[in-house]
Amino acid sequence: MRIGELSRVTGASARSLRHYEQQGILDSVRLPNGYRDYGPDAAEQVERIRALLALGLPTEAIRDLLPCEGPAGPEADRCPALADRIRDLRDRMDRQAAELARTSAALTRYLDANL
Repeated sequence: MRIGELSRVTGASARSLRHYEQQGILDSVRLPNGYRDYGPDAAEQVERIRALLALGLPTEAIRDLLPCEGPAGPEADRCPALADRIRDLRDRMDRQAAELARTSAALTRYLDANL
C-alpha cells in the first residue's frame, strides 16, 4: 500500500506517516521508484500509534511499547520495564494536570475578585 492510500484509509496525513517512519514506529519498503510501500498491517499499526499519541505518549515511549503488544494489547511479561516507564509518564501527566487545575482556579479567583 502506498502512502496516499494509507493516509486515506487511516485519516493520518502523509506528513504524519513520514514522521512515524522517521521516529521508528512505522515501517515501509522503498520501491525502485522511491515510493514508500507499506505492508498489510500498516493501517492497524497507524491506528495503534494514533491511539497512543492521543493518550499523550511521546513517540519514544510508543517505539518501546509497540514490540510489547500481543494480539489483545500490551503484555507486561513481554517488556516488564515498560510498565514502570508508563507509570512514570502517567504520574508526570497527573502532576501537570494538578498544576493546571491550580492555575485555572487562581485565574478564576482573580476574575471573580477583580472583574
